[in-house]
Amino acid sequence: MDSDWSRLRLKDRIAPDLRVLFVGINPGVRSAQTGHHFAGYSNRFWKLLNDSGLTPEPATYMDDERIPSWRFGITNLIARPTPGIDELRPAEYVEGWKVLNRKIRRLQPRIVALVGVTLYRAILPLLPNGTETGGRRSKVIGLQPERIHDAQLFVLPNPSGRNANYTYDEMLNAFVALRRCADRKDSWTNRQSASEGNSNSE
Repeated sequence: MDSDWSRLRLKDRIAPDLRVLFVGINPGVRSAQTGHHFAGYSNRFWKLLNDSGLTPEPATYMDDERIPSWRFGITNLIARPTPGIDELRPAEYVEGWKVLNRKIRRLQPRIVALVGVTLYRAILPLLPNGTETGGRRSKVIGLQPERIHDAQLFVLPNPSGRNANYTYDEMLNAFVALRRCADRKDSWTNRQSASEGNSNSE
């Protein structure tokens, strides 16, 4: 692993027409060193994906290259790795949002899942249809009213081991809710496609 992690950057695991695009704030040190997303020793992201039924088979951070084949994607708001988010500068959030906004517009994912309430509250004032007061709603975890280029917005708890605000069961409930939301979106899209196909054949 590269000891000079500060200059390292993770490769996005993305593709067009994703079911869910997961967005983290920025990579941690171990993720930068390994070259894989959510690779921290105490990070429960991959376990939550598996236990919630989102993945078709067990996966770890070493499998992040495969995730687009399951129509999931992973990126970060800010590319620069840090030991913690306290080291990030306000300007990095603004610049990161500009890049992420273009990425979402290009990829057209069905759902954008923000990994962490802090991330949601940071970008909410930057959304064209967002409001600062929205970030102070009592119910922040789950599906949100805002959309980004027609993608539904879903907020997940931060799966880091440092997050003591949620139990594992509460985190898992949120990931299961995301799976159900993605399944409903798939069903609706399939019905729309079938309806359009029937109309064209008449």
